[in-house]
Amino acid sequence: MDELELACFQIISAAGIAKSSYIEAIKEAKKGNFNKARLCIDEGDVNYTQGHNVHSKLIQQEADDKKINFNLLLLHAEDQLMSVETCKIMASELIESYERIVALENRR
Repeated sequence: MDELELACFQIISAAGIAKSSYIEAIKEAKKGNFNKARLCIDEGDVNYTQGHNVHSKLIQQEADDKKINFNLLLLHAEDQLMSVETCKIMASELIESYERIVALENRR
């Protein structure tokens, strides 16, 4: 496995773990476990950042005139990283919505 393939798999792995954490955050919020949901978001952020850092190194290599051979694996890794960012936004919005729902139900 060459350096680029390894970087791609690191990005894909980190993105997958982050996505799982964000989905777990939504599930916890749905059950009313908002503190646990926030912990899951934080865990997801750590993994997302790891993947993002690997991606940033690839961008820096390209900027330093070390050509990166663009391939389908890199495209997939970048796609996974972008979709996780969307997943985080949606998870955060859903957690906030569940908190508002619970607050409204408790006011009845």
